[in-house]
Amino acid sequence: MDLDKFNNIINLFLLICFGAIQGMSGAVTLVDLPNTVNVKENSPSGMVVASFTVTTTRAATVPPGYPIIINSNPLSSAFTISNINSKCEILFTGNPILDFETAPNAFNLQIYVNDSEGDTDLQILTIVITDVDEPPVFLDNLKNQAVSVYITENSPQGTIYTVLAYDPENKPLQYSLQPTSYPFIISGETGSIISTKVFDYEKDLKSYNLLVKVGDGTNPDINGTVIVYIVNTNDNAPIFTMKQTTFTIPEEQPPGTIVANVTAQDADDFGYVGNLIFSINPTDYFTINPLTGIIRVAEWIDRDAKPLRDNPLITVEVSVIDSPKGGQSTSMSITFNVTDINDNPPVCIPDTYRPQVEETAIINTRIITITCTDIDVDPPNNQFKFTDLSCNGCNLIFALNPAFSGNIELTGSLDLEQPNNPLEYTLTVVAEDITAPFYKDTAYVYVIVLPVNENPPVFNPATYNFSVSELNGQGAEIGVVTATDKDIPFTGITYSIEAGGSTLGYSNIFWIDPNTGSIQLMTEPDYETTSKYVLTIKAVDNDPTNPKTANAVVTVNILEANDEKPMCTPNYYTITVPTDLSPGTNIQRFQLTCTDRDSPPTAFRYTINSGNINNHFAFSPTAGSNITRLILAEPFDYSDGLDKQWNYKLLVFITDDNLLSGARQPKGIVETGTVTINVNVVIAGLTTVLTTTPPSITYIHIAKNAYATTAWYVPFIITLGAMLLLGFLGYLLYHLAKYLSTKDLSCCTPKPAKYKEPPIQNTNKAKKEVVLELTNVNTVFDGEAVDPVTGKVYEFNTKSGARRWKDTQILKDPQPIKMESSELVIPVLPSSINEGKGRIGTANGQKTNSHDVKALQKGAEKKNVFGPDPKSLLQNPAGQPTEGLSPLPTPKTKQEGEPKSILKKGDLSEV
Repeated sequence: MDLDKFNNIINLFLLICFGAIQGMSGAVTLVDLPNTVNVKENSPSGMVVASFTVTTTRAATVPPGYPIIINSNPLSSAFTISNINSKCEILFTGNPILDFETAPNAFNLQIYVNDSEGDTDLQILTIVITDVDEPPVFLDNLKNQAVSVYITENSPQGTIYTVLAYDPENKPLQYSLQPTSYPFIISGETGSIISTKVFDYEKDLKSYNLLVKVGDGTNPDINGTVIVYIVNTNDNAPIFTMKQTTFTIPEEQPPGTIVANVTAQDADDFGYVGNLIFSINPTDYFTINPLTGIIRVAEWIDRDAKPLRDNPLITVEVSVIDSPKGGQSTSMSITFNVTDINDNPPVCIPDTYRPQVEETAIINTRIITITCTDIDVDPPNNQFKFTDLSCNGCNLIFALNPAFSGNIELTGSLDLEQPNNPLEYTLTVVAEDITAPFYKDTAYVYVIVLPVNENPPVFNPATYNFSVSELNGQGAEIGVVTATDKDIPFTGITYSIEAGGSTLGYSNIFWIDPNTGSIQLMTEPDYETTSKYVLTIKAVDNDPTNPKTANAVVTVNILEANDEKPMCTPNYYTITVPTDLSPGTNIQRFQLTCTDRDSPPTAFRYTINSGNINNHFAFSPTAGSNITRLILAEPFDYSDGLDKQWNYKLLVFITDDNLLSGARQPKGIVETGTVTINVNVVIAGLTTVLTTTPPSITYIHIAKNAYATTAWYVPFIITLGAMLLLGFLGYLLYHLAKYLSTKDLSCCTPKPAKYKEPPIQNTNKAKKEVVLELTNVNTVFDGEAVDPVTGKVYEFNTKSGARRWKDTQILKDPQPIKMESSELVIPVLPSSINEGKGRIGTANGQKTNSHDVKALQKGAEKKNVFGPDPKSLLQNPAGQPTEGLSPLPTPKTKQEGEPKSILKKGDLSEV
């Protein structure tokens, strides 16, 4: 008993046993099982092999995953169960493929199921694989290619090749051979190809192409090719059998393409084997099969490149030899004519054009000529045409003329002032071959429309009237002029002042912003100089080649304002007033004469701003006239101590705001002029040398910041440079002071020059006292005391100690005092002045008698001392010190070896 029958018996037994168990206790049932189904071999995966259902008699349910295949005989994973709503299907998985010839022919699947109540069922499904008739299959190289068989001439008859094939169903195979006229037969049972004659190489065919057919009687025959080559023996030199020596081939054939088959024969007389071996020279373009003589393309052959572009003929030498060693050979020349094909597209160089055309171009104006080339050699492969001229938004204003040419001409208007006409047009033109495969290339044309300056700028309005106050300064805007230009695109308008802005001292006081047309002041206008300006404003469009212009007239009215200060003569003066001058008197007939360019004579008002202590001075008149006089308003009173000031510095303000005048007042701020008057009060009856300061002119320069914000670096650089300079100077001063601190400077003290003669000659030979006070001219004397020596009242400064006589008188016959060193030595007073009285403020705080004074006087004659300035000291008949002189300090005898005293800074201010 074979294995399959044994397995069937075992499966039947198991089925009967499980069936009996199910009949006793099962409530779950596999319906339509057991069963036997047939399946064709090589069935696809997913195919439904069989189907069945699962039923239960109670409320039991079948859990997921059931039913399942618990076993198969033979064991295989080629089947699976798909369960959808109790409808079960047996599916073929495709792994492994069921082949009738190689796989088992039957499978017994044991299908098992149980339910939630514990009931079970087991059934067997038998799957029988049925055979499918398949065609025979080659087992040798005939399956994929032709088989070459070589037979030497004079070989005996017999088997030259055996075809290997089999039938999947093991059917007997039938072999046949075509054509039957060849001296070959094939064994119908074994497939052996047998030669039926002894071949003569020189007489018979050199090769035979045999078509082998194999069939099983039911399916179509399978075919294979066997090429039988007759091998010659080497007895004669080979002879080329081909007559054609010139071949025409197209260019660009892929490498390996057969272009010729060189054949040769050898009429051998010798009795040994010889093989024809072919070679080719040169090998740049072609290769040859050394055995078959088949010539193939070795590399891409480009007819359009040199040297083939000039000469398309390629000549090679083909040689054949009948033995690799010591054989005989023969050579021949073969010429290949390489023909041109359309393998290159037209190429537009350049492929981008940017022609520029003026907007006024007329119709039929040629815009551009597209130039393209096709490197193919022969027509019509190198011929092409221009088509598909396209342009978005061009509105058919361009065309190819003539048609299919590369000439693009204008057929419409490019006027930029027309709506929707752009500054640039984008065109595409296609160059296309006139022969297949119709290669193409695209050229891009960007037509740039050049604006033409057709319209001049226009001012609207053509005339302007502006007004500006003469108080406005640099940068003040007067007005804006505007011009328009109809040309598109708008290139901008530049404004300039052609004429009309000049005035006294200035070529033009106006500036116009060239971009905005804003007219501004470059300096303050002066109504009194020019009250109206008529400007010619020029507007120029920014066309670089043909600019057009327009002019506008701008009238600028200068509004009058009070911007001029009163000017008075003299503006600086020194006068002398005696103490007994009567009030109301015009002092030295002094008068001010004032003028103002923008105010009437009645607009002046005079006030003394400072220096008028005790209101001694006044002007008459105080307002309403351009001429006024200085009068003494209050008398001087020095005897009772009411007046203490002998020199007055009057600062006079002259304003042009006298509202009492009936004249028209100009608008603006109030302007003020200044005059300085120095008044020196002298005691009446004194003989003095009157020293006056000649009149001088005080120039007041007002600098206004004309700094531009764009020049921010100027103050930065100036500040940085000033800081570096100050630092360098400080560094030098520091080292200079450090050097001087180590030196003796007593020799460097300046010595005053000796006066040859006093300014006033004294006829009195009596010895007079010379009193010298060293004080600052601006010292304020806020205290009074009585000198114990002279009995006179003197004033002093409580902070600095500076002193002067209250009743100032002028000394006579001043005596110059020589100076030997930097110490100050004062000559003694005459013994007739309050001899014997004590004095406050001496160096030792004790009284000084006449004997001491005389002793000091003798010592003083031997020393060089400072003398008073002859210009500042005048002799006094009464022998009293003049104003500004301090009481004499107690003389101190200089001891031998004492260091010389040095004048401190501030001790001498008028020496």
